[in-house]
Amino acid sequence: MEKQAHYIRRIEIQGLWKKYDIAWDLRPDVNILSGINGVGKTTILNRSVGYLEQLSGEIKSDEKNGVTLFFDDPQATSIPYDVIRSYDRPLVMGDFTAKMADKNVKSELDWQLYLLQRRYLDYQVNVGNRMIERLAAEDEQIRQQAALLSLSKRRFQDLIDDLFSCTRKRIDRKRNDIAFYQDEELLMPYKLSSGEKQMLIILLTVLVQDNKPYVLFMDEPEASLHIEWQQRLIGMIRELNPHVQIILSTHSPAVIMEGWLDTVTEVSDIATTATGLEGQKREGE
Repeated sequence: MEKQAHYIRRIEIQGLWKKYDIAWDLRPDVNILSGINGVGKTTILNRSVGYLEQLSGEIKSDEKNGVTLFFDDPQATSIPYDVIRSYDRPLVMGDFTAKMADKNVKSELDWQLYLLQRRYLDYQVNVGNRMIERLAAEDEQIRQQAALLSLSKRRFQDLIDDLFSCTRKRIDRKRNDIAFYQDEELLMPYKLSSGEKQMLIILLTVLVQDNKPYVLFMDEPEASLHIEWQQRLIGMIRELNPHVQIILSTHSPAVIMEGWLDTVTEVSDIATTATGLEGQKREGE
């Protein structure tokens, strides 16, 4: 039976750009990668995600691109993860699946929201089934635990309502999908601003992992976010799921202002010039 890890403890990349070796020891909670443009922050994250995609079977390839990820449990063979893509763009002609799914899906953020709506429904079904099991238990203490299972969903709704209160938007809590009311007018999430969509995507992604240990990769999540939202971002994610391991890159001081300075790693601190025969071979290619 496949054994899942709780977090990634170390990322190693040999021959990054045929010049550098990367060795990054990670914390189980929050890890922020910093550095000037062009030093490889996004590449390090993308290479790490690519390694996990191969482990999960999303990409069929034996080529690891010099990447090795070490889990907290040496016996583990995989770990659940999500990737937040912050930059939006209109869908192109080739994005046929997205356009056929819903006529309101017009951008990459819209497509992420569409997919998350499906995961949100599955999440609610799973929570509902667990509540029914507890309510049917003979033990009174177990029955009393049923109501606790809905706390994460309510906290998610409260956070979104608070964030969107300045534009008078609030979640319709009677629906099974995500929709809003703004001045009594029903508003689907595709009508939100880019920043609102992005924050909704991040927090909804965290919620549907159902409080389980997993890894969340984010590349410059501050894009389109108001500075106050940037400051609150990590805290809100950890509040929704304290078991998530966050691995992100950023240029924004605001993201780390609320007590996360000691989680920052500079790329220059984890990169060394490739050495040894393999490093010499890469330099000569």
